[in-house]
Amino acid sequence: MARRSNNLLAGLLWTAPWWLGFLLLLALPLAFSLYISFCDYPMLQPPLWVGGANYAELVHDGVFHKTISNTAVFAAVSVPLTTVVAIGLALLLNLSVKGQAFFRACIFVPTIVPMVAAGAIWMWMLNPDFGPIANLMRAMGVDRPPLWLDSPDWAMGALVLVSLWFVGSPVVIYLAGLQEIPEELYEAARMDGASAPRRFWHVTLPSLSPVVLFNVIISVIGAWQVFALPYMMWRTRPGPDRATYFYSMYLFDNAFNYLKMGYASALAWIQLLIILVLTGLVFLVSRRMVHYRAA
Repeated sequence: MARRSNNLLAGLLWTAPWWLGFLLLLALPLAFSLYISFCDYPMLQPPLWVGGANYAELVHDGVFHKTISNTAVFAAVSVPLTTVVAIGLALLLNLSVKGQAFFRACIFVPTIVPMVAAGAIWMWMLNPDFGPIANLMRAMGVDRPPLWLDSPDWAMGALVLVSLWFVGSPVVIYLAGLQEIPEELYEAARMDGASAPRRFWHVTLPSLSPVVLFNVIISVIGAWQVFALPYMMWRTRPGPDRATYFYSMYLFDNAFNYLKMGYASALAWIQLLIILVLTGLVFLVSRRMVHYRAA
């Protein structure tokens, strides 16, 4: 019995960095966040228990509904677009061509740029007065370039396109997945007379489906947490008619600008539930669409 206790103590000591980090950096902050989501907590005073008042207020909060709508639209457009573009680029980068390493680097290098810097770069590029895109459009005969950042009709589309700046990360994962597909499958498809589109549809896509599932889940989580790009591009403003005011930005404002930490925590838990539900739906749909090769 004593030996078993000593083994348990030794095991706990060896794993202490993990479970201490889990407790101090995840479990306790999560528990405290859940608690203060039921409190009125302006940070400068002790939390005051208000029950479900914060969650009830969300029902009548028009800004909350607007940010939910904006984030849902952004996710619904950016996730499929990123997936299609990333798979297409990975297919091209998987071809054996001269300068292959250079092209791969060109796709991946932008992902190294911090989001704040990328936001500043795209603010300049999309400026309708002196931005390079506007100057190019004027050179092509367009007298009035679109107000990318100041028009509610263009702002969301501009942000979706800018989000493709970071497409290099999923491209690398898709490229690794493509290189794991056995060449024998393509040879068998060619012998059966399958054309290139059919080989892609019946060989490449099913074999790549686990990688697609992983990247889609990561993209969904990232889309519902979008913050840095719109926050930087619109200089912390909600954008034209709040067209680019997203869920995480509203959460941040409530926590650190309005000092409504209890309300912000309620927003955070609703965000977590939304992401969990969407992730569960993706897994549910994937049961019939994702194919795993036998080990």
